[in-house]
Amino acid sequence: MYKNLAAALAAACCFLSSPFAHAQPAPSQVPLKVGIVYVAPLGDAGWVHQHELGRQAIEAALPGKVKTSYVENVAEGPDAERVIRDLARQGNQLIITPSFGYMAPTMRVAREFPQVRFESITGYQRADNVATANARYYEGRYLAGVVAGRMSKSHVAGYVAGFPIPEVLQGINAFTLGMRSVDPTAQVKVVWLNQWFDPALERDAAMRLMDQGADVLAFHTGSTAVMKAAQERGRMAVAYHSDMRQVAPDAQIVAVTHRWGDYYVQRARAVLDGTWKSTDTWGGVKEGMIRVGDFGPKVPKAVQEEVLARQQDIAAGRLQPFRAAAADVRDNQGQVVIARGQALDDGQILKMNWLAEGVQGRVSP
Repeated sequence: MYKNLAAALAAACCFLSSPFAHAQPAPSQVPLKVGIVYVAPLGDAGWVHQHELGRQAIEAALPGKVKTSYVENVAEGPDAERVIRDLARQGNQLIITPSFGYMAPTMRVAREFPQVRFESITGYQRADNVATANARYYEGRYLAGVVAGRMSKSHVAGYVAGFPIPEVLQGINAFTLGMRSVDPTAQVKVVWLNQWFDPALERDAAMRLMDQGADVLAFHTGSTAVMKAAQERGRMAVAYHSDMRQVAPDAQIVAVTHRWGDYYVQRARAVLDGTWKSTDTWGGVKEGMIRVGDFGPKVPKAVQEEVLARQQDIAAGRLQPFRAAAADVRDNQGQVVIARGQALDDGQILKMNWLAEGVQGRVSP
């Protein structure tokens, strides 16, 4: 699927004639400038780390053709808009903004710079020069729930969550459904933080959940604090975003990892060859954007094989986390949310506003 040199040169000529190429040098003459904004400090694991690996993948795949840069620890809101605008003014032709709270600032800056392409990661608003992309994190969450259900002795898991948006609710519900698929009595206790990245708050929430009987933890926040807390207390935890065995070698039972490299390379290459379009991508296990693995030493081989087999089933379409196979799926208020034999479509998943039976918590903090 990669173009040869002659085709690339022909594509470059087409690019120069496109409206997006106005006043831009030919891609063969100067590198494509790519800017990325990170919502938290750059570290060795976590959400930002995975997108940093994506940036590095662009550099590795397109040597000499791209020049990438990043700005880290940028708060959502007015500060994000300033940074995104600065990147556009600095001549970046592709700007990647991987945080839900960057969506509105991205849209505002995009209107000012119609010749610049933007990738709004986890956003849903699009324009001619703004594409959106996200991953089906819930597929990995379901599989992690299976591991948690097999490993928990207390039948209680704790979940440290950032904000009650659909993406987070999908993860909590899929994790619960996966856990209860092997342990029907399992309960999941949720603590909302209203923060994506606050290690002190994340640690405090993890400690509270363990005090309430949770012997396995999951989280949807940006640091490794939950993993470290589980390691400290001798409990188990599910790593998110990245493999976190470096900070929790005994606590980690499995990791749900995000893979952005292929997508980022594809989108940068599309700008270079003039084929970039505003698209909406939602990929999961099948597309290689989500992977479950990196099992910890406590997890029996049989459990690992079971989970990897279910991962293959998801990739093949044989298993859908939000499908009610044997019985109705109810929310934690007792209402049927997925009727037996039915599955939620993408529109329903994207608008999720309920918590599954077995979750102790509310949609709003």
